[in-house]
Amino acid sequence: MNTVISVKVNKETKEAAQEVAKSMGLNLSSLINSYLIQVVATRRVELFAPEKMTPKLEKTIGKIEKDIKAGIGLSPRFSNVKDAITWLDKQ
Repeated sequence: MNTVISVKVNKETKEAAQEVAKSMGLNLSSLINSYLIQVVATRRVELFAPEKMTPKLEKTIGKIEKDIKAGIGLSPRFSNVKDAITWLDKQ
C-alpha cells in the first residue's frame, strides 16, 4: 500500500532534482522513494554539498585536459620502478 508525503521544496531544487532523476530513467517520486528505502536499510542519513572549484583550479584542470588531448606530459608505461624513476628524473 502506498501513501502520500507532502514536502515543500524550492522550485529550482525540485526542477533540478527532476532532471537528475530523469537522467537516471526515474521520476522524482521513485528517486525519493529509493532514498527513503536506503535510509531505512542503513539507518543513516548522508548529506553533502560538493565544493565548488576555484577559478584557478578550473583553469589548471582545463590546461591539463588540453595537454592530455594533445599527448603532452603523458608518461610511457614502465615494467619496473627503476625505469619509472629514471624517466621522472629526466623530466
